[in-house]
Amino acid sequence: MSKFDEIKIGDKAELKHVITQEDVERFVELTGDDNKLHVDKNYGGKSVFKRPIVHGMLGASFISTVIGTKLPGDGALWFAQNLEFLLPVRVNDEMLIKAEVIKKINALKVIELKTDIYNQDKQKVTTGTAKVKIMEEEVPQRIEGKKQTQKVALVIGGTGGIGNATCLQLAKDGFDVAVHYFKNEKQAEKIKKEIEKSERKSVIVKADITDNSEVKEMVEYVLRKLGTITILINCATAKLPNIKFESLDWEDIQKHLDINIKGFFNLARNIVPIMESNNYGKIINITTQAIETPNAGWLHYIIAKSGLNGFSKALAVELAPKGIRINMVSPGMTDTELISNISEKARLLSVAKTPLKRIAKPEDIAGAISFLTSEKSDFITGETVRVNGGQIML
Repeated sequence: MSKFDEIKIGDKAELKHVITQEDVERFVELTGDDNKLHVDKNYGGKSVFKRPIVHGMLGASFISTVIGTKLPGDGALWFAQNLEFLLPVRVNDEMLIKAEVIKKINALKVIELKTDIYNQDKQKVTTGTAKVKIMEEEVPQRIEGKKQTQKVALVIGGTGGIGNATCLQLAKDGFDVAVHYFKNEKQAEKIKKEIEKSERKSVIVKADITDNSEVKEMVEYVLRKLGTITILINCATAKLPNIKFESLDWEDIQKHLDINIKGFFNLARNIVPIMESNNYGKIINITTQAIETPNAGWLHYIIAKSGLNGFSKALAVELAPKGIRINMVSPGMTDTELISNISEKARLLSVAKTPLKRIAKPEDIAGAISFLTSEKSDFITGETVRVNGGQIML
């Protein structure tokens, strides 16, 4: 079925964007429109608007983003638009850009979209209609009998110590890699460049995994850029302060629950359908040795990771008939930023308890993940691979 045939009247798409001063400056640089009403605070303050207003076409330009990336997405040729600017937009306003299919012209493969923009107060600031032609991609015919496979991994928490090592290892294993980050964009860019040296494709993606809308947008972007997602590696975690029970607040626990449980729930809800359509997929969650040998002061962390452990096993049972394997990697103490506040005494004690006489390196964990993403682990699901140098032997 062609993309045009898949689109139905009533289909909708939307995105949010907060207008920044940098947006205005870049728009002026690009277009040359330095009208004082938009850029001069004194001039704007004397106008009926009382302060500068954003160029109308700056906000409207995000209609192009919705059309080009969401509805209909790749192959969209936006060739007509009428607009009515109803209310002014200002810096720091949060725009909600909506598009809805209201008409299809089958002979021309053209759709008509109702396009509206709202501000954070739910006021409609811009309205109009767009016409878009669907340019279908010419897809070469597959040779019957040859199976095409694509290996694409999304690594959540890709800029952390374990995530970083995992991204690089998976690139060596032949995966295209989407590197997720939350704050450290520079590190994500660095990892992307290293992956590309392995002649693999890579993109960087930013998302708060506790926000389902951000996860949805992240997944859509990865699909557009890399085609599919066959592997999900979840290295997400929060900072790990040592907090005794008498000083522990519920908010400390909730923070870890949100990242580990709510975050994985959002990831699974958006990615599992992709794996189901492929009849194949692998999900690896990073848990912790502390589930089995608890540390004092880590109650908030252990509660969340224990929940993730149970979540993973329950979902593994449910998804196994669909060809999706879910496993866990449980590291012992690992030389990453997560343990940067742990005393040298505690490190030495951990080494002393470890038969292999050292703490783990991120590459040790990445090696276990590499195995679980390979075909060699296809008959393993719901299991935990412990990487702790022999501290726990089950």
